[in-house]
Formats: sequence, C-alpha cells, structure tokens
Amino acid sequence: MTLDPEMAEIAKVFFQESREGLDVMESGLLSLGATTADNESINTIFRAAHSIKGGAATFGFTDVAGFTHGVETLLDEMRNGVRPLTADAVQVLLQSCDCLREMMAATEAEQPLDQGRIAGLNADIAHILGEQPRGAHAPPAAAGAAATNTETTGWRIVFEPVADLLRLRNEPSRMFAELARLGGFAARADVSRVPPLDTLDPESCYLSWDIEMSGQISRAELDEVFDWVDSRCRLEFTPKANSAAAVPAQPGPAPDARAGASLAVPAAGAPVQKAGAESGSIRVATEKLDNIINLVGELLITQSMLSGFADGIGPGELDRLRQGLSQLARNTRELQESVMQIRMLPISFAFNRFPRLVHDLSRKLGKKVDLKFTGENTELDKTVLEKIGDPLVHLVRNALDHGLEIPERRAAAGKRETGTLELSAFHEGGNIIIEVRDDGAGLNKAKILSKARERGLVPADQELTDEQVDNLIFMPGFSTADQISDVSGRGVGMDVVRRNINDLGGYVQISSKEGRGSTIRIRLPLTLAILDGQLVRVGKEVYIISLLAIVETIQVSRDRVNTLAGRTEVFRLRDEYLPVVKLCDQFGVEPDSRRAEDGLLVVVEADGTRVGVLVDDLLAQQQVVIKSLESNFKPVMGIAGATILGDGAVALIIDVPDLIRSAANPAGGAATAHAA
Repeated sequence: MTLDPEMAEIAKVFFQESREGLDVMESGLLSLGATTADNESINTIFRAAHSIKGGAATFGFTDVAGFTHGVETLLDEMRNGVRPLTADAVQVLLQSCDCLREMMAATEAEQPLDQGRIAGLNADIAHILGEQPRGAHAPPAAAGAAATNTETTGWRIVFEPVADLLRLRNEPSRMFAELARLGGFAARADVSRVPPLDTLDPESCYLSWDIEMSGQISRAELDEVFDWVDSRCRLEFTPKANSAAAVPAQPGPAPDARAGASLAVPAAGAPVQKAGAESGSIRVATEKLDNIINLVGELLITQSMLSGFADGIGPGELDRLRQGLSQLARNTRELQESVMQIRMLPISFAFNRFPRLVHDLSRKLGKKVDLKFTGENTELDKTVLEKIGDPLVHLVRNALDHGLEIPERRAAAGKRETGTLELSAFHEGGNIIIEVRDDGAGLNKAKILSKARERGLVPADQELTDEQVDNLIFMPGFSTADQISDVSGRGVGMDVVRRNINDLGGYVQISSKEGRGSTIRIRLPLTLAILDGQLVRVGKEVYIISLLAIVETIQVSRDRVNTLAGRTEVFRLRDEYLPVVKLCDQFGVEPDSRRAEDGLLVVVEADGTRVGVLVDDLLAQQQVVIKSLESNFKPVMGIAGATILGDGAVALIIDVPDLIRSAANPAGGAATAHAA
C-alpha cells in the first residue's frame, strides 16, 4: 500500500524501531534455555512482538500484523505457563523473526511478500498451539505458493553482479558448474553493459545473466549456490511452474501488465530492490551533538577575535594574533574529533549477528559451541563497521566448519565437548584490532601444503615456513574441503576476506597450532575518511604512505644492494631480500636518484609480502583527509586516493597492496600511471 508523504516519513521510524524490536526478540530467544523459561526474557520478547503488531496495524500493514498476531499468541501462552517452552518452539520463533525481517523489507520497498514462507510458518505456529496438524496450510492460495517454493519444475534466475565481481576473485563459472549439477541449465548473457574496447577495464564484470533451470530443485539448493554473492548484486528467483500464482501481488504494488512478466521474490541474503536511492542513517547521542554545538560557539568567538585584524595589525598585537591562531587550531582539531565521534559505533553492531549464526550452524553441524565476546563496546567508523561484517561472517563460518570439532572428536583429544569461539576487539596504536579465535583442530599444515603443490601453487622443491603455509588459505580459489557443503568449501571465501580487508586499508594475519586452534587477527583503520600518513618526496612530487603499512625506513648502504638480471634491484634486510620498488618508474616522475643506494627505502608490507619503496626524502607525518580519485577522476593502479596539503598542493596516497601487485607487472603499472 502507498502512504501519503507525511505518513511515509512516520513509517520510516516504525520500520527502524521494528528492526530493533526484532533484534531484541532474536537475542531474547537465543538466551532462553531449552527446557526452562526465563519469564522476564519471554515478557521482553512478547512486548517487542506486541509493539510490532500494533505499529503494523496502525499503518494498515495487515499481513505483518496478522503474522505477528500468531507469534504473539504463542509467546503469550508461554509466558502464562499454558504452553511449555520447547527447542522446537524456539526454533519456529527464530524463523518467524527472519520472516518478519523479510516482510518488513518487502513492505517498506512496496514489493510482494513471500506468501508461501508466511503460510508455512503460520502452520508451524498453529501446530504448536494445537490448532492443526503440522504441514496443513490454511489459505489455499498460500498453500499453493508454499508448494511452488519447495517443489517446482524449474526456476528463472536473474543475476546482475557488481562491476568488481572479478576483482574480488569470484568466478561465475564456478556458480554455473554448481547449477549444472542441480538439473537442466541454460544461461543467456546480457552484454548491453559492455563498453567500447578502448575504455574496457579487464578486471571489471560487465555481464549479467538470465538463467533457466529445469527439474525438481528447491529454493534452499539455489540459495546454497549463491550464498557467496555480494549483497550489492541483483539476484532474483522466479518459479517456472505457476509463476503468476507463486508470488501473488500485494494490494500496494500493481503487477506488471506486460506479457510474460512475473514478480520475483528477493533471494535470501540479497537486498530488496528499492525504487529510490538508499540513504544511510545513524542515531547520535544527544551529548555528542551538544558538544559540537559548543565547539561551533567557540569557533565563532575565535573568528570574531581574528576578524579584528582584517584591517591591519600593529606591532604590539602579534602576541594576540598568535593566541587567536592557536585557539583556532585547537578548536578546529576538537571539532574534527567530535564530528568523527558521530560516525563511531560500537563493534557490537557487527558482533550481534553471530549468536544466531552460531546457534543455527552448530545445530546443523552437530557441534557444541560456546560463543564469547570481548571488547564489544570498542568503537569504529560506521563505514568500516558495515564493510567488515561480511568478512567476519566468512571467518566465523570457517571456524565452525573447519576449526571446531564434533563433541566425540574433542572428547577423544582430551578436550571439553563444547568448543570455544571468541571474537574480540580493541584499540592498538590508533587502529582497531579484531581477532577471531577458536580452540579447535587448527590448520592441517601438511594437507594445506599438499593441496597447494597439487594445484601448482607451490613448487615441489620449495620449503615454506609455518606462517607461509598458513597464509596459503588466502590464495584465490584455495580450499582443503574434501566435499562442497553449504557452509564452506567452494574456495570463494578466504581470498575475498583478505581482499575486502585490504580495500579497507587493513591487513589480516593468521596463526595456528594443530590440535590447539587458530587465531585470525585483523588490523583496521578507525575511519576511512582520515589517514595517518608519512609524506615522502620523489623528485618534485609528494606522495603519502599509510603508517599502518610501514614496517621501517632505512638509509641504504651500497654493499646491501644487488642487481638481478641487470635491472631489478633487491635489498638485503637482515635474513631476507626485498625487491626495490621505484616510485619514479611506477608513476613516471623524474627523481633525484634512481639507484637504491642513493636514496631512502621505506619498507612496507601487504598480504604477507614486504618490499622496499625507493624515495628521495622523508617529510612530515600527519593526518590527511582522503579524497576519492575514482569519483573525481578515474581509478589509477597503485593509488588509493588523494589529499590536499596545507600549501594547497595535491598529494597522491599510495595503495600499498596495489603497488606491490603492479610492481610485479612493471609495464602495466607504468602504463596505468602515465595515463593519469
């Protein structure tokens, strides 16, 4: 249903509060014991459901209100002692929370609801209440939809990936191979987005696909194939059998009248497509806003003080001018810090999804898991928080599937039957550290090395350290799983984790001991808007390297530099040889010196690889505001962005992981840089 503009604004608050209410419900349900009920917890869950039902009824969202009424009835009987609390009932209520989230998203976007899923859960609730046998779906139309959702003669799938699909090392051919195993498969590629050859980026994906599947294939099987899909992709599933009845139109949106058109239910895990552009929002504590208002007042006072010097300054007023400028600098710094604090949110917003994830996966895998959080009040930037969510999900799923053992195997190894999975966060040196730690079996180094050699990733005669073997799991497509499961094993997870973390300006490390568990450590900047950087000079150009990437800086001596193949220079740093990357060659500038022994080497590290970056001089260290080069110009390999220095000059910010990769292909790197 379409609301008038004034009610639509109020409805936004309802949807936001309902999502928070569903989080409360889910958290409360996960805290309930299997056989004993905490009355206060059930009362809290009941109140959240009651509020959602009341709000939905007020706005005329009858489907949401009707479904929530059944949930509320079950909770009411539980809190009054009429209905016993069982693990089966808790599971149905958790699934109902998921269903309500989907209903809220679809209602907000004015898209059709999945009536089959709603009818199935209504039947499960009615069975628990003793009103009808399990599986007996009340509404005939809904029952038909539910059947279509689980038993079809085929599916039509529309898959439109984001442009950086290939950069994230996701390969569509893997997806097609999995679909072909399920049944009849035919795909038609849409090439309308492919640009002219001279502007084509070989690392971008311009294709989308219209896929036809035939055979008895369940929606769950399709969800399993597409579980790696980035949430920004467009992904739609439409049952081929009775497609018009499979997803009945709701009173709000009118069905497409074009011949052959059908309405698709959004895929699980994919965003509901909205008509307008999404706008992010954030709740801010009143004291933070009050602090900013006070600082603006201080700035106005300082501005008034300095404006008195507009017509000139006498010799005796220099001290007052210096005092005013000092006050301005102090106020500006405090205002910057206060504004940044507005975007800072506790990492508990990312951690809160894991109790449910661990609850569901541990049941599915037959494992006992004790999930612990440490430092969940540690704050970081909202943008970083949103983008770290998916990598953390990959890491937690891998820890549950590959790391923690089943109870019998843990007992045989002399461990507690219940494994421990701990997520912790803390600040360190102006950055945030996130650790995912388990006490499981650890990495099987022999198996990892064997798989890597089998695939030609490591020469048969090359010896690797334990750390190097551990890091092989981050290579594209690498997996040690003996068989593919819907939890992990497709080889599209850990390399994506590393790439996504690198894109945030962070780094990931792993340490593992067989039989004792693994720890994955992620280091991230607190914000993506401001960078702690080291300014370096090459010729007349100034570049900025993140302090997070710098290991050390060295004045080079001639006896520690060797030349390979007559041109490539390497520098001996203690027990290892580091390739020398010359920024002058990468970016086409004229340096003061071209030989390593004549300049300074800034040793940087990314993805476990160290190189020495040759520069002419080190300048100051300072915080810089990052400006996107892609939105203001175009992407340039080896460059993460730009900033404006105090003298008005533009300085480019080095993308260390890209610089290391482009150094391995000097021709490509130089060509890209010269194009800038």
